[in-house]
Amino acid sequence: MKIKVAVVGFGHIGKRHSTIVSNNINYELVAIIDIKDPNELNFSGFEKIPFFRSLNEFFESKIKTDFVTIATPNGFHEEQSISSISNGCNVVIEKPMALTKTGCEKIINLALKKQKNVYCVMQNRYSPTSKWLKEIVDSGVLGKIFLVQTNCFWNRDDRYYKPDKNGFPSGWHGSKKLDGGPLFTQYSHFIDLLYWVFGDFENIQFNSNNFSHSNSIEFEDSGLVSFNFKDKSQGVFSYSNSVFERNFESSITVIAENGTIKVGGQYMNEVEYVDIKNYKMPKLKEANPPNDYGPYKGSAANHHYVYENIYKSLNGIEEITTNALEGLKVVEIIENIYSKNIK
Repeated sequence: MKIKVAVVGFGHIGKRHSTIVSNNINYELVAIIDIKDPNELNFSGFEKIPFFRSLNEFFESKIKTDFVTIATPNGFHEEQSISSISNGCNVVIEKPMALTKTGCEKIINLALKKQKNVYCVMQNRYSPTSKWLKEIVDSGVLGKIFLVQTNCFWNRDDRYYKPDKNGFPSGWHGSKKLDGGPLFTQYSHFIDLLYWVFGDFENIQFNSNNFSHSNSIEFEDSGLVSFNFKDKSQGVFSYSNSVFERNFESSITVIAENGTIKVGGQYMNEVEYVDIKNYKMPKLKEANPPNDYGPYKGSAANHHYVYENIYKSLNGIEEITTNALEGLKVVEIIENIYSKNIK
């Protein structure tokens, strides 16, 4: 039996999910749901898929569905996940899981009550460099870790924030209610990687500025976070959406007792430096090129691994890669950072 999936949200990322589901022999795309007029959407390749303007309209159709993929603006994730679970569906939620820890808890509590699965999309975990970073840290060959420096320097200018004549597709970007801020929308993948590899954050300090987006966003465009991990190693997370013209880098540098490493590139997809005592660097699988969403390139192209993991976890072959509690934890860390803003 194929796993039947409906995708809500048909922007860049929703189309990506729809394409992956359609091309996987273990899945069937049964519906596309989007608030926009269908005449404004490009349905090339999806013309035969039933289309609905709302989740309620879709559920009223009684189309059999196993999963709903939530690929809408961040501020809708909580409400739409709860609606989908209430209607008997498992959910795949694009990052972030919700914009508050409380919202995540509501989703998890309902999923437990209804005995439904929640999968959070953190596809950067599948990158060869990310898996290598986790393996090298978990192995202990670095010895005691002293400092983890993370830099995320991207461009998000008026091309990104300026809405079209109807306020879509980018009209939600920059909104506190629907976007939430760059740590949710741009950099939650990298907060997740830090948590996945190094553990939870404590002793957080945060300073932020809005250098170049005062007329387009309701929050900061740049920030500096300092903290400690549970092992008392020091962490620094620097980020900015004010880089001129194009994305610059996303990188993690680790200073440790037995070596130094740096993972970089636009999406932490390259191992740039390795110097570890008595260690020979293995040859890693080549990373997939990022999704091309125009001048911003988009996200790492690993979403197909998410659906492979869903299929395998449902069949008891492997564990869920990013479970609901981990999705909640990333949101909690981001909430904690924002609560420490000294401005």
